[in-house]
Amino acid sequence: MHTEEKFTAETFPASPEKATLEGKNKFLGFWLFLGGETVLFASLFATYLALSGKNTLDQISGPGPKELFELPLVFAATMILLVSSLTSVYAMYHMKNFNFKKMQLWMGITWLLGLSFLILEIYEFVHYIHLGHTITSSAFGSAFYVLVGTHGAHVFFGLLWIGTLLIRNMRRGLDLYNAPKFYVASLYWHFIDVVWLFIFTVVYLMGLV
Repeated sequence: MHTEEKFTAETFPASPEKATLEGKNKFLGFWLFLGGETVLFASLFATYLALSGKNTLDQISGPGPKELFELPLVFAATMILLVSSLTSVYAMYHMKNFNFKKMQLWMGITWLLGLSFLILEIYEFVHYIHLGHTITSSAFGSAFYVLVGTHGAHVFFGLLWIGTLLIRNMRRGLDLYNAPKFYVASLYWHFIDVVWLFIFTVVYLMGLV
């Protein structure tokens, strides 16, 4: 249960995400959750590095990174995701200044950019499948789709999370109950962006060398 309290820009706390015990608990819980996510992706990266040079699995062959990857498309997706991280920063800036409408606007832009990234990733997967690069075509294919696909699933979850927050709080406005939720969602989105930078470097750039 939480109590409704009316705020103004002058009375709203400087750090609304940690102004209540519930908010602090959400913040702590998120970092514990993030620790588990970091271990997950570290394991997937290690698996990819071990298998990326092996293009055979059960005697089924498939194309390698140099035959598949199109850097302009991946670079465009990377820039879209980086910009979405910046727009989420703007959203949190307006949250701390108790400007709910502008926070909604920038979170909405973040959501649209995330959706654009996901569409490009799906297009990339479909294109690769048409070229014969599937999850069963090679060890490289298995490692690639599990790593990049897991990241894509996290992007999809982030879109559901942010979209749900925006819709549920559209009429409620901003208060100390939902401010931590928006803030944690923004941190999660930054985590997704950081993971993608590692994917862009390890999978795509190193794959083209």
